[in-house]
Amino acid sequence: MEEPIREASQQVSEEFKTLVNAHDLNSLRHLQHLILGRLQDSNAVLSHYNDFAENCFADVSLEFSRNTRLLKSMKADLDYIFLKLRSIKSKIMATYPDAFPDESTSDAFDRRPDLELPQ
Repeated sequence: MEEPIREASQQVSEEFKTLVNAHDLNSLRHLQHLILGRLQDSNAVLSHYNDFAENCFADVSLEFSRNTRLLKSMKADLDYIFLKLRSIKSKIMATYPDAFPDESTSDAFDRRPDLELPQ
């Protein structure tokens, strides 16, 4: 039983060999090796770039977090300063009603935009 199957498979393989030109197969193999080499080179370049980007991100993220903390601290300080200024201005207005012109008293003590509200 195995002998006829083996002979049939050999005949089929011989027929496939005649369908495909050996030169074409070698050409395809050569092109595949060229593409493989290019892909490996691209992979190496991307790996090096990823390492470089990771190092740059580590450096920048430290500076970014430090600057973020500084800005938050500055914002808190400025909010406190403006709160005190509003308080002082309201005390002055209560004591000396003519200290400021009428235009400044028209509900516009703080003309800063509220940066926390979406626009």
